[in-house]
Order: sequence, then C-alpha cells, then structure tokens
Amino acid sequence: MKIRDIAEVIERYAPLRLQESYDNAGLIVGRPEDEVHQALLAVDVTEEVLDEAEQTGCDLIVTHHPIVFHALKRFNSASYVERCVERAIRRGIALYACHTNLDSAPGGMSWRLAEMLGVEELRVLQPTDPADGRVGFGVVGELPQSMSVRDFMHRIQERLSVQVIRHSELVREQVRRVAVCTGAGASLLGEARRAQADVYVTSDLKYNDFMTPDGAFVVADIGHFESEYCAIDILFDILSKNLFTFAVRKSVNSRNPIGYIVPSKQ
Repeated sequence: MKIRDIAEVIERYAPLRLQESYDNAGLIVGRPEDEVHQALLAVDVTEEVLDEAEQTGCDLIVTHHPIVFHALKRFNSASYVERCVERAIRRGIALYACHTNLDSAPGGMSWRLAEMLGVEELRVLQPTDPADGRVGFGVVGELPQSMSVRDFMHRIQERLSVQVIRHSELVREQVRRVAVCTGAGASLLGEARRAQADVYVTSDLKYNDFMTPDGAFVVADIGHFESEYCAIDILFDILSKNLFTFAVRKSVNSRNPIGYIVPSKQ
C-alpha cells in the first residue's frame, strides 16, 4: 500500500491543517508514492522502536511525536535524532507523525483520555475553530456521579498505569467536573478554572502552576508519556478500521524516557 493512502486515512481523522504553526506533523521520512507493507505504532521514534520495526518487518513507523522537531544542520550521528533519521533512511523505513493535529481533532487525544477516566458529556476546553466547536485543545466534562478526589486519583493510577501523580493541595473533597489536556497543559490552567473544573488532569506543570488561583481546583500532573500513550490506541483504531488489508502493530518498545523511584512494598 502506498504511504499517501495511509496518510490520507489518518488525515481524514486529524487533518494536517489542525497542527500548530510550530509543529512538524506528517510524513517526515519517505515519499508519498513509496509502497509499505506494515506499520508500527509508537509514541516516539527511538532506536529501540527502530530495532522492533526491523525485527518485525515494519517499513512504516507512525508516532505521536515527530522525530524531527527542530531543523537538523548535520547528520553525523551525534544525537539520537540524527541516528534514528539516518537509520530509517538507510533501512527504507518511512516515518510519519500525527501530533498537535491529533491533539486538537474531534475525538482526539484529550477526548480519549477523558473517556478512559469515565468523564462524560465532553466539550472542548479551548476551541480553536469558530466554525467547529469540537476542534481545539483539552476537554471538560462530568463524572456520572461525584466521587472523592483521592478515589479519583487512584482511578487515574489504575486506568492509565500511572506510578506517580504530582498534585496541588486537595482543596476539593469531591470531584464531579473534570478537565483534561494531554501533553503539556499549563497554558490551559485558566481555561480549566473558567470551566469550573474540580480537577484538571494534564502534565509538565512547573512549581508555580500548582499554586492554583484561590485554591479553585485541584491540578494533577500525571506525566507527559502517561498522558499521551493513548495515541497508540487511537492510531490503531483509525488504521485497522479503515485499512482492512494493511497490517498494523502496536509497539512493545514504546517506553517512558522518565523513570521513577517509588517506595518498595513491604
């Protein structure tokens, strides 16, 4: 199957026009007319993911994060980015990224994460398209029933396989309205407050971000990778449900680059 046919399926769901101006979504390595036979899905292109692609015969890797984000001036294997791009070209492995366009697409990243947490009646937290209120970043919705904030934190850990949650002061005992933004969501703190969320689930928050204005809500930083691992399932659904004769594989080597040391159980 040609890469352009696969890209067309992905871009029907998450059009490239929805990506942010700083982004680099789309086909990064390869030509649209190249034939590919099997895709490997991951959060990032890493040397371990490339190992897996070669071992399983995948000649296309589709990731959430683009391997090339800033301009490359040299190809001398000095960084993992250069090594991965060089290797992909030499091995004939195409690289495609679906990044902020998947973040802002209707039913995209934040929608999926919120659904995994049992949040319903979702609406966009920060709309970006006046013509379509479902396009934008983050979502907010309600749980079917109120629950304690601590129980909700445990739900996050269980359903998203999160080891550590960094959170602000638990100024709410109960949670009903939840705001969610996958990836780095500090810029949407004000939107979460205006939406009157009880809890805002996101990642990559800085020290001062945990000092929420007037203790209006609880912020929960679950980790960047943890919040975006759902991209693999979204991409798998898009491809497997629309390309019945094309093989798609979820990477088993798509791993969090951040490690945690937690107390051992006695």
